[in-house]
Amino acid sequence: MDETLAEFIKRTILKIPMTEMMTVLKAWDFLSEKQLQTVNFRQRKESLVHDLVLLCEEKCASVHDAALLDIIYTQFHRHQKVWDVFQMSKEPGEDIDLFDMEQFKSSFVKILRRALKNVTVSFRDAEENSVWIRIAWGTQYRKPNQYKPVYVVYYSQTPYVFTSSCQLKSNIPLLGQALTVATNHHKIVKMDLRSRYLDSLKAIVFKQYNRNFETHNTTVPLQERTLELDIHMDSRIIHENRIEKERVQRVTQETFGDYPQPRLEFAQYKLETKFKSDFNGDILAERKEPLRCLIKFSSPHLLEALKALAPAGIADAPLSPLLTCIPNKGMNYFKIRDK
Repeated sequence: MDETLAEFIKRTILKIPMTEMMTVLKAWDFLSEKQLQTVNFRQRKESLVHDLVLLCEEKCASVHDAALLDIIYTQFHRHQKVWDVFQMSKEPGEDIDLFDMEQFKSSFVKILRRALKNVTVSFRDAEENSVWIRIAWGTQYRKPNQYKPVYVVYYSQTPYVFTSSCQLKSNIPLLGQALTVATNHHKIVKMDLRSRYLDSLKAIVFKQYNRNFETHNTTVPLQERTLELDIHMDSRIIHENRIEKERVQRVTQETFGDYPQPRLEFAQYKLETKFKSDFNGDILAERKEPLRCLIKFSSPHLLEALKALAPAGIADAPLSPLLTCIPNKGMNYFKIRDK
């Protein structure tokens, strides 16, 4: 094992929190239980990492072994990445093929290496017939950069692919070509949907809204959350707006459902419109270029925040369809133009 690989393994292990160290190493399954028992996990992290790297050297770890450890770490900390969604499609009338995971992996690697010699591709099978792919890009003259990989998550026999942001934009067409050919699709397009929360993106494109998400606490019912002020109000006060509150509650539930919302951090709207005026000779009216405006809604949990607006009295119910259509349309990037 050369110094470059040893340094890569060292940096990867250093990223792992001490509380997760044993869990990640066991999931990696490269070092045996007997080897792990020889390590003092209560010592300083730098010393611990040094001992673990020595064990990896004794076992002659390869680049793919180290890449697998990096995939496992990323699976544990997937929210640290920003994920894009791509949708593939077949030709009209084209039959659905039987999917073979091993054939997919082989075809995917061949296509990448046919176009780019210096590339490292590693796979790890995951739950729900999915596979995580880690790609370290190089160039025709440089070895793959193991510190700036792109991660791809593909669920077999579905048209959706999730990818972490790729810094080398020039490699995106090649990645798309490898995915479409390996999965027997004809075309791939990037959806206007992005988030740090991979499970929420998956729930949106697969229409799995009525599931619990690990990033949201749902122990307090919606009605209790939105009417919390009423619970503490003097019982002698007559609530003249009770009917309106019940209407708002009903409309909110019809719009968003009574289940936790997928987690998105923002929604962005780009508006392009021609200026319209009844006055002749208006400077803006003569402008040929459209007026452009960008509006961005941000929140740690945007859809839950939108869901709470009307019950809190901040907005009227129902909300604009441009805000409530996000999960159904599978978009959080919108372009609004004149008809």
